[in-house]
Amino acid sequence: MGTKMRFDLLRDQPADPLLKIIAAYAADLRSDKIDLGVGVFRDDRGETRVLEAVKRAEQRLLDRQTSKAYLGPDGDKAFVAELGARVFGADFMRPWQGLQTPGGTGALRLAAEILVQAGVERIWLAAPSWANHAPIFAQAGLRAMAVDAFDVAAQRFDAEAWMDALRAAAPGDAVLLHGCCHNPMGIDPDPAQWRAIADVVAERDLLPLVDLAYQGLGDGWDEDAAGARLVLGRSRYGLLAYSCDKNFGLYRERVGALWATAPNAAAGAVVQSNLLALARANWSMPPDHGAATVRIILEDPELAALWQDEREAMRRRLHALRGELGAQGRIGDLDLAPIATGKGLFATLPLAPGPIEYLRREHGIYMAGSGRINIAGFGIGGIERFCDALHAVVDADVAA
Repeated sequence: MGTKMRFDLLRDQPADPLLKIIAAYAADLRSDKIDLGVGVFRDDRGETRVLEAVKRAEQRLLDRQTSKAYLGPDGDKAFVAELGARVFGADFMRPWQGLQTPGGTGALRLAAEILVQAGVERIWLAAPSWANHAPIFAQAGLRAMAVDAFDVAAQRFDAEAWMDALRAAAPGDAVLLHGCCHNPMGIDPDPAQWRAIADVVAERDLLPLVDLAYQGLGDGWDEDAAGARLVLGRSRYGLLAYSCDKNFGLYRERVGALWATAPNAAAGAVVQSNLLALARANWSMPPDHGAATVRIILEDPELAALWQDEREAMRRRLHALRGELGAQGRIGDLDLAPIATGKGLFATLPLAPGPIEYLRREHGIYMAGSGRINIAGFGIGGIERFCDALHAVVDADVAA
């Protein structure tokens, strides 16, 4: 009898639901199928193109880079500084320091680990939230306190429920805040609500972790960072996890950053030293190519202007699609009108599993089982076909 290996104690884990949707969509041979599941920006032809600014920066990197030697656990320092200056803005008065991470997910994981290291046990988040938030926090040892703060049926942010939860949080608890373009709802706090959130976070001495993954794709660059700047500017300590996936189109390059704000430079340096130690133990050095590409864009006024124009074109497309979808109004019990006032890539429709499966099976329309849709997944004529399919759901009286 051999000793039972610890691997023998492992149990098979279910596949990620989104990955299953990707596989099913790829296997579907229908030419008019629609992918509303995967969270990438697409143009009206359904393509996720490399931005021209990115191509030019990558060519410059190819021509001029002389070494692939390690940079260190903080990654490309100039990338962190250039991007950070634009994220926080010229008027931000608190000290901040940061480091490069493997994507926004790496930033969130690093943030969770330093929270645990600092003695934080709980993090509050408004539900529904990005599906990977709670697993990231749980793996790091944080207890996620989910608050039902969105009414999916009414497409409304329940600010009162969220504020009540924050007032009940213990001093020293962490709170997750979506900086803009909420995933999966696409509904952000308004300026007055952001001020109220900043008030209670400061009064209760909570530690904010802002997830800013879509800056520039909602209301505009500075507008999309206004809530984060307000909250972090008033908190003793804070963390900002950032992703360049969407606004630079660098999905597979995994370009992210994590910044920490502190009451003074000395306190910030202590936090930074701990972040560097954790990063060293996690991934040692972050990948360089994507961050160097972003740095080159931001350092060159011509490339930066080109990128801003391309990013603005993405934002306008999302805004137009939301308006077109919202204009369809009510289809059965489903009211699409609120989608027009949402922000960013995502919305969550109050659809039960039965209709979602019917849309996939009968019409080749793929979305997450939660009803989350990627607005940018609609190509030419896609919204009309989608709404025709929703009418078919109503006519067929599909059971939930």
